[in-house]
Amino acid sequence: MHQDLIDACRAGDRTAQFRIYKLYYKAMYNTSLRIVNDTAEAEDIMQEAFLDAFRRLHSYTGEGSFGSWLKRIVINRSLDSLRKEQETIPFDEVEYDIPNTAEENREDEIQFQVTEVKRAISRLPDEYRVVLSLFLLEGYDHEEISQILKITNQLSRTRYSRARHKLLEILKETSFSNIFSSN
Repeated sequence: MHQDLIDACRAGDRTAQFRIYKLYYKAMYNTSLRIVNDTAEAEDIMQEAFLDAFRRLHSYTGEGSFGSWLKRIVINRSLDSLRKEQETIPFDEVEYDIPNTAEENREDEIQFQVTEVKRAISRLPDEYRVVLSLFLLEGYDHEEISQILKITNQLSRTRYSRARHKLLEILKETSFSNIFSSN
């Protein structure tokens, strides 16, 4: 799609690099932010990811979109940041099959504003927030998530299911506190 710009970047054209940056920075920042849950850290990661991408542009083969290739760099850097920051976080490796109760809830029972949902997602534990973000917001399937995070496919599904349930709990909790605070 932007092959002329990519070729110019490979040749060291700073203007082309800036144009690529402008095209992708917002989406890459948001991807990182959803994973690391820290605006300053997401900004740093995004900057480092672009520098990495420009240095390693020779490895981009053109198979798939440039945006997907860049997003993978951003996701890997974001996950590395989480690992460095929280190396001692115990991840619950027990796998459970949790029934899907989300479909049982009617869509119109509880409506939340986008900011409330974002706030609730940011309150999720890292291992839940990352899987939920990769699956729902980035569009990866559980097979891809398991490869990215180096976990089993079943564990990816388990974490996603737990994240959904925890998110619903947080949203219901927020709903109750809003009801009581408005009285």
